[in-house]
This record gives sequence, C-alpha cells and structure tokens, in this order.
Amino acid sequence: MSAKPYEIVERALELSRADGCVVIADERSTANLRWAGNALTTNGVTRGRTLTVVATVDGAQGTASGVVSRSAVTAEELEPLVRAAEAAARDAGPAEDAQPLVGRDPGSAVSPDFTDSPAETSSEVFAAFAPALGESFARARAGGRELYGFAHHEMVSSYLGTSTGLRLRHDQPTGSLQINAKSPDRTRSAWAGRATRDFTDVDPAAIDAELAQRLGWAERRIELPAGRYETLLPPTAVADLLIYQLWSSAARDAVEGRTVFSRPGGSTRIGEKLSELPLTLRSDPHEPGLQAAPFMIAHSSGDDASVFDNGLPLSATDWVREGVLNRLITTRHTAALTGLPPAPAVDNLILDGGGSRSLEEMTAATERGLLLTCLWYIREVDPATLLVTGLTRDGVYLVEGGEVVGEVNNFRFNESPVDLLSRATEAGRTERTLPREWSDHFNRAAMPALRVPDFNMSSVSKGV
Repeated sequence: MSAKPYEIVERALELSRADGCVVIADERSTANLRWAGNALTTNGVTRGRTLTVVATVDGAQGTASGVVSRSAVTAEELEPLVRAAEAAARDAGPAEDAQPLVGRDPGSAVSPDFTDSPAETSSEVFAAFAPALGESFARARAGGRELYGFAHHEMVSSYLGTSTGLRLRHDQPTGSLQINAKSPDRTRSAWAGRATRDFTDVDPAAIDAELAQRLGWAERRIELPAGRYETLLPPTAVADLLIYQLWSSAARDAVEGRTVFSRPGGSTRIGEKLSELPLTLRSDPHEPGLQAAPFMIAHSSGDDASVFDNGLPLSATDWVREGVLNRLITTRHTAALTGLPPAPAVDNLILDGGGSRSLEEMTAATERGLLLTCLWYIREVDPATLLVTGLTRDGVYLVEGGEVVGEVNNFRFNESPVDLLSRATEAGRTERTLPREWSDHFNRAAMPALRVPDFNMSSVSKGV
C-alpha cells in the first residue's frame, strides 16, 4: 500500500482494456475509545484501503458492466483486479441501467487536491474529549452512576477516476458518541448519543447531566397498558423513522406500485400533501456541519444508485417541501424510466419544521403524554403503507402537567413514518442528532422533536 491513492487510480485506468472504466479508491482510517463501569477499556486506530473497479463493455445489444471490489490491493494484484472486472462485464448481459459515463465538466472535472495524500484521523481527535470524559467518570462515580459506551471517528478519502477524464476526491469525517448510564443494580438505564465531525463540539459533562436526570426520573416506576398516547418523539427517533422513509422512496418502486408513494395507474404521489405542518425534508451536500460528498460515489447499482452515475454532481434536494411530496430518488436511468426529474440520493437528511421550541419546552407544554428516548429494532411490516414496527428503549417517561413524573414500561410500536407526518401537531427546533438504529449506516441528520397526538404503542415490551 505504498503507492498513493491517486497513483493506484491512474494505474488501474491505464491497465483497463474495457470500453469504459471507473475506479474508486477509498482510504479509511478510524480511531475509537470504549469504556465500561466508569473506566476506559480499549482504544485503537486502524487504516485500510478498498479499491473498486467498474468496467463497461459495449455490445450489439447494449452496454454491460462488471464491478469488483477488494481490500488491501497490492501493486501485483492491481492488474488481476482490473481483468476480473472486465471478465465480469463480458460475462454479464446488457446492464439495464446503462448510461454514458459521466463526462468532463470544465468546472468540476478535476478536484484540485486529487493528488494529495489522504486525510487521516488518529487518537488526537480525542485530545480534548478524553480528559472531559474522564471528569464525567468521576462525577458519575460520585453520583452512583455507571457509564458505558464508545466514541468512534472515521475519515474516508475517496478518489474517483474515470476513463472520461473525471478525477474527483472527497474527504468524509464521521464521528459518533454513544453513552449508556446505568444504576448500580442495573434496573435503570438511560442512553444519549451525539453525531460529530471532529469531537470538538461534544460536551461529556452536559451529556452526563442529561443521563443523571433521566436516571432520576426512573426512580419512580409506572406501569401503563398498550394504547395510543400523545407522544413526544425526540430528534434521534424522528431521524431513525425518516431515514427509513428516505431509503423507501425510490421512484421506480413507486411507479411500479410497490411502495407507500405509489398511486394507482402507474403514477406516484408527488404533489400530494403529506402534512398539515410546513415540514420540509431535504438533503444538501453542502449543509453546514453535515457536509457530504458533492458527487455520486456508487460502488454498486440498484434502483437508488447506478455505477454509471459515478461522478454525477449532487445538489440540494427537497424530498418534501412545505408538507408536499416533491421528489423521489432517481438515477439517470430511473428518471428516464419514470419521467421524473433526476434526484440522486445525498448522504444527509434534514427536517425543517419551522418550530423554535426545544424538546424540554415541548415537554413543559404537555398536559399528559409520553416522552421517548429512542427507538430500536425497526423493521418493515407493510411496504404499501410503510408500516414499521420496533421497540422503545432506555427510557419512556410519563409527562403530567408539564413535568416528568416517572418512567413507564417499554412498548412495541406500529407506525408509518409517512402517516406520522400527517398526524404530527408540532415540530420543535431542528438540531443535529445521531440516529440510534441506523447510526452505522447513516450518520448525518438534523431533526426536530415531533408531537404526535396518538402514537400507537401496540403492546407492552418487558425489555429494558
């Protein structure tokens, strides 16, 4: 792995004998901390490289593609990798999503830092965070709490080169923090998570104070039956639900009548009002604090991505605008197939609801309802309505007269994110959040808390 990433990309393109070629070199470095019982247990740093080669071969019946990815590719293994991709293309039939590879655009054909060394993370990313975490351990110990959790930081430098002349590069930092606080007898548990780019904006003391408050609320236990309750969904829970909604919004699936966004007769619900609140669900690769790749990086093809679209510029997209469904995910191929505008997926998601109140202020304005911490084990039940089921976890609290009066039992819920948007009566202040269920796959999200007057807690769960 002594060769620089851009050199590997250039060499692979030189070796290609295919009609078209795309090469993606992903340089990844990670740093992590783990702790249990108010003490650090492990830490580590890793580094690695993954190389993906996409070969396209033209034929009388169309263009075929072959994709091969391998880790830790040496100079000797590079030509066999390129040949394997070409062989895969020759053995495949014409690719349904075949399009001309993205060509040179004078304004974006070459990233100025394409030949620079990859960005890397290291244990230094925790230089200020780790001592503050240690102070939180001392406070937790004195307060009778045990803290468990992990901090993870990753830097991925992606180098993308094509036979059409694109030479693009993107550095993506991704950080997450998850902390569980438990009572010494393990009967009470609270969770908090944060997403970050560099850990300079994470305050362990504030998180510990939040967890201490929640463990205090849990000292009083109240049993409630299943049913529909006015419920405050915190930003993390809203993110988990709406990320799943985004993943389920491929235009082709909708046109073919297979999703909640389908309309009879082979059309979609674009233009239909989904919420009475002025909710805008959007993605923007340049969103401050949530920056994502401004061009398509596709390692495989599907209805929501195409290897032929590698290097395609990405822009701000409103999926829902002022409560109205505005866009569904399309590649260039599925846009042509469905007659909808091109709308590639972007690796972040923001919900703007126009509200200004914090979750604490929304709680204070609640006469009686439930305050959730997070959702867990979310699974789809019915794609036609996007009905999903899952569990509450690490704290469900009863609010009466604007105050939390105790912790209640956990529930299994059955809800559709799309239906929730139609029934929500208040959206709070949008803030960056860490999705708990999907944090390993989708980290960049900003959401408000939502008030839902009749959230369906379908059964009682005995889990903590």
